[in-house]
Amino acid sequence: MTVTFNHTIIAAKDRHESARFFRELLEVPEAPSWGPFTNVQLDEGVLLQFAEPPVDIQMQHYAFLVDDELFDRAYGRIVERGIEHWADPQMRRPGETNTEHGGRGVYFKDPAGHAIELITRPYL
Repeated sequence: MTVTFNHTIIAAKDRHESARFFRELLEVPEAPSWGPFTNVQLDEGVLLQFAEPPVDIQMQHYAFLVDDELFDRAYGRIVERGIEHWADPQMRRPGETNTEHGGRGVYFKDPAGHAIELITRPYL
């Protein structure tokens, strides 16, 4: 049997706002949602399920591999919206992108405070 990633639940302060943020950033359509989840569907049927837990949200890191064209458009939206971003995960290079691993990358935070990374080439 092969193994593929299917879904993850991402804690959100406002699940609708977080889902909208990712849909707009990654240019994906609305997906069916149910119960306490507002869903975003990526390629291969992978679901990001946003939920509002009754606890303090701990920052998590989520990295998305995108093609160069989507990176350009998404980075343009990040800049246009004034979203603070960095070339590095330590947040020492503000307002920049990086050219690590033969591609480009950028780090920023989503509406719930999670550390998000967009990259154009996989690390391995």
